[in-house]
Amino acid sequence: MLVAGLRSRLGASNQVLVAVAEQRIKPIVTTAVFLEYEAVLLRAEQRLATGMNAADVEGFLRAMAAAAEPVEISFRWRPQLRDPADELMLEAAVNGHAEAIVTHNVTDFEPASSRFSIRVLTPAQVLKELSKP
Repeated sequence: MLVAGLRSRLGASNQVLVAVAEQRIKPIVTTAVFLEYEAVLLRAEQRLATGMNAADVEGFLRAMAAAAEPVEISFRWRPQLRDPADELMLEAAVNGHAEAIVTHNVTDFEPASSRFSIRVLTPAQVLKELSKP
């Protein structure tokens, strides 16, 4: 979701990032999740797609760190999902008592959703919920 939000200024993912910047959403991150964000965003193909140089990525990550709530991993739940990168997100959500995991990859997170009572929402679903009175 984060990468999609930076790749397209027109989509729901970008609007979720705007909501984070406006402090309407408080993301949670672990050190491992944050390092994964950094590694992905610094890839040449991602910088090309986002139009961001390394300094831009660093600035974005500083802003994200300031907006996010850090979470310490007190218990690892692996393996629960097929993708190890998804496991990082799930562990952050479970340990941080998240209300939801926001992703375009809903299907891969659904097995763990009911097990841990964490909703899995698309960015569009999050925006719809934010617009409710």
